[in-house]
Amino acid sequence: MGLRIRTISSLEKVFIDQELSAPEVLQGSAAGGEIYSFQVAAYVEPENNYNPQRSFKITTESALPVEVRDVVSMPSEVPYLVEDDNLLRKKPGLFPDLLDNLVNENRWRIPGAQWRALWITVRVPLDCKAGKYPVKIALTNGGTDWRGVENPEEIDTTFELEVLPFNLPETKLLRYEWLHCDCLASYYKVNMWSEEHWNIVEKFVANATAHEMNMLLTPLWTPPLDTAIGHERPTTQLLDIVKDGDKYSFGFTRLERYIELGKRYGVKRFAMSHAFTQWGAKATPKIVATVNGKEERIFGWDVPANSNEYSDFLDQLMPLLIAKFKELEIIDKVFFSVSDEPYVDNIDNYTYASKLLKSKIGNLPTIDALSSFEFHKRGLVERPVVSNNHIEPFVGNVKEMWTYYCVSQGVKVPNRFFAMPSARTRIMGLMLYLYDAVGFLQWAYNFYYSQFSLYEIDPYRDTCAGRWVPSGDAFIVYPGKNGEALDSLRNEVFFEGLQDLRALRLLESKIGREATIALVHEGLGYKLKMDHYPWSAEWLLQLRERINRALAG
Repeated sequence: MGLRIRTISSLEKVFIDQELSAPEVLQGSAAGGEIYSFQVAAYVEPENNYNPQRSFKITTESALPVEVRDVVSMPSEVPYLVEDDNLLRKKPGLFPDLLDNLVNENRWRIPGAQWRALWITVRVPLDCKAGKYPVKIALTNGGTDWRGVENPEEIDTTFELEVLPFNLPETKLLRYEWLHCDCLASYYKVNMWSEEHWNIVEKFVANATAHEMNMLLTPLWTPPLDTAIGHERPTTQLLDIVKDGDKYSFGFTRLERYIELGKRYGVKRFAMSHAFTQWGAKATPKIVATVNGKEERIFGWDVPANSNEYSDFLDQLMPLLIAKFKELEIIDKVFFSVSDEPYVDNIDNYTYASKLLKSKIGNLPTIDALSSFEFHKRGLVERPVVSNNHIEPFVGNVKEMWTYYCVSQGVKVPNRFFAMPSARTRIMGLMLYLYDAVGFLQWAYNFYYSQFSLYEIDPYRDTCAGRWVPSGDAFIVYPGKNGEALDSLRNEVFFEGLQDLRALRLLESKIGREATIALVHEGLGYKLKMDHYPWSAEWLLQLRERINRALAG
């Protein structure tokens, strides 16, 4: 019985129902401290009229640390929303995405007549001695076939990783993807901020920071995000609040623990939950307090943004909160937000809310995602986070460039949907360099609810948040059995783009920005823009090799 294998780059997506056309890639280069990935694809030839399953034990041999995971195909009912030419598929079906751990002594099962892939991760130590390091991957069956007949088989492949004589610098980019703590409590059926919940949150923070997500959504109160009008998400509030008439008292114990958790894993910035509701700042966020010994909701959709009671609440909270930030030594590491994704037709509401919040927090910075330049033109948003398909009017007109993408950025620009080629996800790192971005935002590190948070979803069955968004928009990690975050290949590929960004920053420090940009554009004949770039994986891989050679030289 024949077994075929092919070593391919991390930028290929191996579909189980499609003949593999990806070219073989047997070598690459990396810096000290870099995490390098490639794939080994395998195919079991059918025998006569039978498609047997085969089980192989996977072994690795290398002087470098190597991790092997199974690339699992996940269902997609909504691969895309808007017609675009740079998609792998447009029909609903199975798409390679989840990177699952191998179990049962590293055994890997391959159904007959299907291409399957292993994701190989090589973690290069800092200051690793320069040189070429073979990485051998061997597949060995159990010695007997499906009929019990002795039929031992072993096949292997060797990838040569050249470690170059430099380390990647620490990132300067702020990566901010919303960690939805309520989704974790809902999925794992644990009480909010119980010890079980804290342990799960910690594991997800650990995964996030390992992928350079260094800015953490901090739920002072339940974030007013993706919530239907009149509906409530589970209470995720870190603050303890007691209301006695018109007076409030505050407890910060949970907030302190959350901040310390983030600092322990290398979080650089803490972003407070938005002060007003999404899409227009019309109402106040859900906030609960103990009133006469009983927990009650004191603010929410039924309390307008211009409520005197809310203004008074902020008056009493903010001096104490700011003092706590100083005590925790994060006063220079916090951001506030007014309202997510405001539109021009509600700019008056946003204007009021923005001025109110700034009057309470003084010179502390604010940040909001938006698409219209009018908000920045009027001085309402200090640090606009601009959708990547509306970025051009902001270029050269803002002091610190931030960008984001979500469900609406599906034509030409980079994004992370299942149906998009991996190169379209990774190239965002290059774009962040070319646009000299300070930060990147994405709304859903782990959103496991439907649109408007009306009900829970199972991310292993529903990857499009209740047929709302293209698969891949609502989360980039899966909830593992033991409370850990399981990676998607999109999470790893986007992280590769962030490593490209660090390599470009290092090259700029050596030869200057102008020369670095010239190297990027070699042979292109046009200026790279957010919506105009080469689509091929080969071009992106070759670009990184040119960057590496320039740094090594």
